[in-house]
Amino acid sequence: MKIAVASDHGGFELKKVIFNLLKSENLNVTDLGNSKYDPADDYPDFAELLAKRVSNKDFDKGILICGSGIGACIAANKIKGARAAVCHDTYSARQGVEHDDMNILCIGARVIGDKLAEELVHAFIKAEFRKEERFIRRLEKVINIEKNFK
Repeated sequence: MKIAVASDHGGFELKKVIFNLLKSENLNVTDLGNSKYDPADDYPDFAELLAKRVSNKDFDKGILICGSGIGACIAANKIKGARAAVCHDTYSARQGVEHDDMNILCIGARVIGDKLAEELVHAFIKAEFRKEERFIRRLEKVINIEKNFK
């Protein structure tokens, strides 16, 4: 599994924690930025980059971090094929993948601490989409909404 992580200044420190965690577990993880702390950077830039790369299948899953997780989530969901959600509990991080084929986890670094973030990341990356009829049917409906929006 290939995983991308990215953050603006609000999530910069937590992104380092998550990146190092995934690296220490010998997972294939790529840091898409920001590569240095910049208080003037903007979350849409990193959300767009990561969401495009996940949507294009360069990565299987992505993790976006900003101050609240909300801005990054909103921006990521503008990209066709991105299914991003803010999750601050392990149930949602797991269930979002299993039921909704969520491919981008958004986290608010000003909302949760390092240990909970690590638990969320583990729940997210270990989860797999359940290819049950009801989940496939619902996902197809979501994809059709996206396809038909002009």
